[in-house]
Amino acid sequence: MHAKSAAAGRAFLGDATSRLLPMGIVFRYFAAAVLFHLMAWLALLAGAGRLVGYPTGPGWTLAALHLITLGVLVMSAMGASLQLLPVATLQAVQSVRLSALIWWLYTPGVAAIALGMGMGRPWLLGAGALAALIALLAYCALLALNLVRARNMQGMRGVLLHGWAALVSLVVALASALSLAAAWLGLGWLERATALALHVPFAAYGFMGLLALGLSGILVPMFALSSSPDERHTVASCLLVMAALALAGIAAFDVAAQTLRLSALALGGLALVLHLRQMLLALRSGLRRGLGRSFHLVYLSWGALGLSLLLAGWLVLGGESSGTATLFGLALIVGWLLSFLLGILQRIVPFLASLHGARSGTRPPTPSALTAQQPLAVHFYCHLAALAGLVAAVLSGSATLALAAAAVGALGAGALALFFVIVLQRMGARGSQRKSAIAQGV
Repeated sequence: MHAKSAAAGRAFLGDATSRLLPMGIVFRYFAAAVLFHLMAWLALLAGAGRLVGYPTGPGWTLAALHLITLGVLVMSAMGASLQLLPVATLQAVQSVRLSALIWWLYTPGVAAIALGMGMGRPWLLGAGALAALIALLAYCALLALNLVRARNMQGMRGVLLHGWAALVSLVVALASALSLAAAWLGLGWLERATALALHVPFAAYGFMGLLALGLSGILVPMFALSSSPDERHTVASCLLVMAALALAGIAAFDVAAQTLRLSALALGGLALVLHLRQMLLALRSGLRRGLGRSFHLVYLSWGALGLSLLLAGWLVLGGESSGTATLFGLALIVGWLLSFLLGILQRIVPFLASLHGARSGTRPPTPSALTAQQPLAVHFYCHLAALAGLVAAVLSGSATLALAAAAVGALGAGALALFFVIVLQRMGARGSQRKSAIAQGV
């Protein structure tokens, strides 16, 4: 098994350096995600008093939510998929210029959306939504092109199916989001309840969820140095998620809504069990066992995903309240998606930096040599404390607790930003040493 695991790792990496985006482009996505992460906690700090009510109208709480979803989650997903899919599928990067242009459109678009929501400026929200839409459509084109060119790859059927399903989910999420944004201008084409009922499952469980599950099939075995998951189970898990989303989509139009939503949640639960079985098997069978605090965040995210399904079921059965809805949002967005992404990001950033270091033809720095553990430790404990504080604030109805939790979250986000800066500094130092050695003829 160990020999097979090591061979799988070498097969994945292969000649990966020939399929890398320029470092300045891919790290731009991650830098923006890290910055938006800090801005999200600061926005929540400004709107902490309204957290318990989980407002759907303008305000800094809603801005914080979208800074996390659009600014952290989608930004990181775009950067990771634009880079990792060409590496995993042995495809050349499709368009360096378009990859860069997407970032230049999307980043100010997200900032404008957040400011428009926070300050209650519909025109600013509309301008930001338009820029983000154009960027996301361009991203869809790049992702689709990569998936089409990789369609005959052996052993990648499960990953590609997740990619296509995520792409379709993104289209649905964008259409519903645009309807919600247009409603602020009096131009919405869907009923607000219908648009929300489409947007939440297709954005969170669909686009982000399917990308997280699909890329996990690549990243978890790679980091654990284990064999790839059984493709049959990967495909089955994805089909279950797709069926669940289809049922949720029909229910959004008030067709047997309760029955279809409960059925969708049951299918989602089965998909989760199947996925976790594959992931835990990969972790147990891998050559590398101690994956540290980053994977403690991943374990937390898996538990939060299961909790979000249970809370969603409670809401469907009529247990709806502002507190329950907020707890569902926390479990889904902060507990699952954000925790998972932050745990994986801590490993992707040094890993990709190390790959870029190998382009010089000299021995690259190891990911561990580029990683500063102390800022990550601060971030880890702050993230846990902030999440626990937000849950306590919702349960107790305490704005003071919400304020304190947001402040701790901002401190952790600052520590994560410091980790990112240190990775870049250490890469720069390695580059300077290499140039000096070349100049001296070493």
